[in-house]
Amino acid sequence: MYVKKLDLMSFRNYASLSLALSPGTNIFYGSNAQGKTNILEAIYLAGTTKSHRLSKDRDLIRMGDEESHIRMLIDRNGNEYRIDMHLKKNRPKGVAVGGVPVRRAADLYGIASLVFFSPEDLNIIKNGPAGRRRYLDLILSAVDRIYLADLVRYGKILAQRNALLHDAALRPERAAELDVWDGELVSTGERIIKRREAFVKQLGDMASGKHLLLTEEKERLRISYEPNTEADQLADKTARNRDMDLRTKETHAGPHRDDLCVRVNGMDLRLYGSQGQQRTAALSMKMAEIAVIESIRKDKPVLLLDDVLSELDAERRNALLKSIRDTQTLITCTGYDEFVRDTFHADSIFHVENGSVKKRHFSGQEDGRSKKA
Repeated sequence: MYVKKLDLMSFRNYASLSLALSPGTNIFYGSNAQGKTNILEAIYLAGTTKSHRLSKDRDLIRMGDEESHIRMLIDRNGNEYRIDMHLKKNRPKGVAVGGVPVRRAADLYGIASLVFFSPEDLNIIKNGPAGRRRYLDLILSAVDRIYLADLVRYGKILAQRNALLHDAALRPERAAELDVWDGELVSTGERIIKRREAFVKQLGDMASGKHLLLTEEKERLRISYEPNTEADQLADKTARNRDMDLRTKETHAGPHRDDLCVRVNGMDLRLYGSQGQQRTAALSMKMAEIAVIESIRKDKPVLLLDDVLSELDAERRNALLKSIRDTQTLITCTGYDEFVRDTFHADSIFHVENGSVKKRHFSGQEDGRSKKA
């Protein structure tokens, strides 16, 4: 698949933008804080309904405006799909595919395959369990519609249960209502735990192979799933924790407290790995993510590289580039300099400055047809 066209209105720092993309390599260059990342964010948002920045919808709307629109045209094996997204400050976002409204993020499943790679992803191993859970959830949600629905449902159940725990501190008689929420929490949580366990094994096997290539077989990577509670023990642990949950007003057992353990040659990188080892492992995981999505979806995902290549040394950068051949790639960087010219064959080059995107030919001349934001 590839993204053919992106149209923005009142999104971030863009008043309006109409952008035709190449199915190959697209480079967006310019100084920092000019709007390069916003283009990648809009594509990822339209394809997944989520911002990689954890931004709220109202923060995505251009300052001074009340609403924002994103339109993305996708080609999948010669078939076109149009995704429209409408953001309003005080209302849930509206999404339509081919003009037909969709109610859930899961309804976008099978349309867009996207992998976002930013410098922050290189720190995923040292940034804490929440970041690693989110990383896992984003990949799984992209390839498993049922998992995404369960994850959304679990989040709502957890919020309701925690709210009830707070209320029960003032009205103890309400504690009996926990039985209903506990049953829902356990049944949904069990499915999430089992799916994560199976998927981490698949991801870990692929990442291990990528890591051997990156380190010339000097380091062996192992990724393991660390559930807060095993699936078959969740019901019992939830029941045993009830008194503690009521005292602390929070839920202590469940997949919302899971983690991933990343080891190299038996050493836990979360605790003892050098920055170089952590980044190499993170790159191996990201390369494995691309391979996993391709194997499950039977299609190459679009790769969004947000200023990440400058963070990698030549060896790791070249390894990443070899793994994404024949894939539509959108790359942001600060300058179209010798490093970029010598590294990529660019099919389209865009200069981004202050919310204005201008296409440049290889000669460096501007394309007069490009639209200014």
